Amino acid sequence: MWTYLSVGPFSSETDFATWIGSITPSQDPLFFAAVDEASGKAVGIVSYLRIDPVNGSIEVGWVTWSPLMQRSPISTEAQYLLMKHAFDSLGYRRYEWKCNALNVPSMKAAERLGFTYEGTFRQAVIVKGRNRDTAWFSVIDREWPALKASFEAWLKPDNFDVEGRQKKRLQDFR
Repeated sequence: MWTYLSVGPFSSETDFATWIGSITPSQDPLFFAAVDEASGKAVGIVSYLRIDPVNGSIEVGWVTWSPLMQRSPISTEAQYLLMKHAFDSLGYRRYEWKCNALNVPSMKAAERLGFTYEGTFRQAVIVKGRNRDTAWFSVIDREWPALKASFEAWLKPDNFDVEGRQKKRLQDFR
């Protein structure tokens, strides 16, 4: 997980907690803890960044899900809630997802969530001493109502069996 982030891995829980403390006051990126309602435990971190109210554009990033959250309904619900807040409450017109172009799981996640691939910015930045080509994805406001409906249908309890496995894929609702 830490391969594609500009921080980590951390050598200890204390070092991780120190980093969390250092990012808490930030307004851009604006970090959130993802909390599992069932256990009450924090299971991930995510942020809004590149917050541009004048142009109506906001990015989701720093997606750092623990193994308890990776590839789970909780992760999809968290992404839905962030997107819903950006479009419905904050009134943004563009919602972005960017990732290292080598991070295939992140690119697949963006596509699964309904983002449109827009291209790759070659040699965009250097992270941990390595070149990073950045893949850009977006959802725009006119796409949001249909995506919102698909998320809400997918998240309904009757879409999951007794073991919590989905019956229909998110993409099947679009």
